[in-house]
Amino acid sequence: MAAWDLSVIVEDLGSDAPPVTLSVTSDLHVGGVILKLVEKTQIKRDWSDHALWWDQKQQWLLRTAWSLEKYGIHADARLLYMPQHKPLKLGLPNGMTLRLHACFSSPVFQTVMGICRMLNIRRPEELSLLRPLEEKKKKKDKDSTEEIYDLTEVPLSSVSRPCLYNGMPAHFADSPQMETIYKMLSVTQPPPAPEVIAKQYRPASVVDKAHINGRWLDSSRSLMQQGIQENDRLWLRFKYFSFYDIEPKYDVVRLTQLYEQARWAILLEDIDCTEEEMMLFGALQYHISKVSQSEPQMMSSSAAMDDLESALQSLEVKMEGESSSASEMLENMTAPELNDYLKIFRPKRLTLKGYKQYWFKFQDTSISYFKSKEESIGEPIQQINLKGCEVAPDVNMAAQKFLIRLLIPAPEGMNEVYLRCENEQQYAQWMAACRLASKGKSLADSSYQSEIQSIHSFLAMQKTNSSSHGNVPANDESINTHSLVSPRYHKKYKPKQLTPRILDAYQNVAQLSLTDAVTRFLQIWQALPDFGLSYIVVRFKGSRKDEVLGIAPNRLIRIDLGVGDVVKTWRYNNMKQWNVNWDIRQMAIEFEGNVNIAFSCVTADCKIVHEFIGGYIFMSTRSRERSDTLNEELFHKLTGGHEAL
Repeated sequence: MAAWDLSVIVEDLGSDAPPVTLSVTSDLHVGGVILKLVEKTQIKRDWSDHALWWDQKQQWLLRTAWSLEKYGIHADARLLYMPQHKPLKLGLPNGMTLRLHACFSSPVFQTVMGICRMLNIRRPEELSLLRPLEEKKKKKDKDSTEEIYDLTEVPLSSVSRPCLYNGMPAHFADSPQMETIYKMLSVTQPPPAPEVIAKQYRPASVVDKAHINGRWLDSSRSLMQQGIQENDRLWLRFKYFSFYDIEPKYDVVRLTQLYEQARWAILLEDIDCTEEEMMLFGALQYHISKVSQSEPQMMSSSAAMDDLESALQSLEVKMEGESSSASEMLENMTAPELNDYLKIFRPKRLTLKGYKQYWFKFQDTSISYFKSKEESIGEPIQQINLKGCEVAPDVNMAAQKFLIRLLIPAPEGMNEVYLRCENEQQYAQWMAACRLASKGKSLADSSYQSEIQSIHSFLAMQKTNSSSHGNVPANDESINTHSLVSPRYHKKYKPKQLTPRILDAYQNVAQLSLTDAVTRFLQIWQALPDFGLSYIVVRFKGSRKDEVLGIAPNRLIRIDLGVGDVVKTWRYNNMKQWNVNWDIRQMAIEFEGNVNIAFSCVTADCKIVHEFIGGYIFMSTRSRERSDTLNEELFHKLTGGHEAL
């Protein structure tokens, strides 16, 4: 075979060095090219992390057994030989910026796994990388000397779980500086100054919120392929709001960063909440910040205890599995039920809210209602099956309003039903029953009582306790209330008006431990009606105007841009197939009942929407038995589209 010259730029020789020219033949494999290259540079060093990058094609040549001919490389190819791991500036949810080595050659999905392994964040599939917001350059850039914490010395390991030493990964226990960084990752930050909150970008509309989702990186392509350069800045954020298996003992960093992301979402009004909820969020932030200063956060656990615990856990899973048949038989013999008078209302557009009272019966996973108790022997007016429905609370303790909002799946979308309860006791029982039924569980399920209990304790936190301020003086100087609420309330109330309201709410949470307070904060955040929605502006096929598509962990929502009303809801579990026409960048989805929708994306690439939907379907496939091994192939199959193959 005829030999020809191939020139390769070796990054390590410096930017001014001329390319290295090699004499090669087309049947020479990539590994052979690298070998020749290393011999010719005559530099003694570890080259194991280096690989060839083909500039024109924006492609890594990672299959070293492939020949130049197979890759289609000719003499005009511009090849670079460089490390696959390069430094990256990474902004975390808590506002810290880290400098660390990330993999520029594997798909972003794997790169995120590597970063999370280094930072001791479990379940890396829930996070991803996105391009940050462009900050406007100010003339006096004095504050630009932000602190960057350097982790570039940390050796990269491929172990799925890092070795823990005193509760933290061994590489953080190496030096006091590293230990300080880990502490910053795993301890909540103090409330930000009101000026800091005011300076941050706040989305003013759903369209603004939609723009951020256009900046997610593609999980199936590498950083290098997406134009990310060495030392560029990216953000690491939770992308899929489906949090699996949170264990406070192992998830210190994960919980802290999740709390920080939730807190900023509330402070910057990225997610809507009522004034009462805002006061409660403020009180919890105040409490968390107070406790985290006094309580040592590091949770140390010995390996022996961990082994014992996991053994007990698997035993528990086995026992549950084995005893199910007997318990099921018992359950079917004596299935408990709830009966009571409740008020029901079905919101239709432009109707006044009229609640009507009926006699309700809750059996298995469905609700039936009758005109009166006496008529409950006959046929019900209607029976509603709650399996797979959405349950959202709408409660105002001060006004004694106890509403349960149900979204019932139907072929043409979702039907909305509101149930109104008389008092807290009735609300807790029916709310708990609805929540279990939505997961397909009946009242006989062992978790029914604990669900009622957690609803009661949740309501207790919202009660105002005006009689006593306990051990907190009413004009506590240490509390800067404008740091705890969003800017809307800075304008609406003076700090001295907010203080008593936040301290009122604080009474109900003051006894919580740090972990419980953070968990409670996340629970209230997850109970907000708009929780977990990622917005994309789309144009539906046949429509003349832009609309918004809300992507949630279990459903898609079509939102009217003008009024902000939900027009339609489609659930993933009714989805038969979804695909993308990559030529016209249009997405088509088919649901059961011959429902077909198609749309093109305006504020994001359709690959991002495809990835969101496939990603959420992937999240729902995770189970306890296979908890530690991630099925990467399935993730790429569901999210990649033809481009990933």
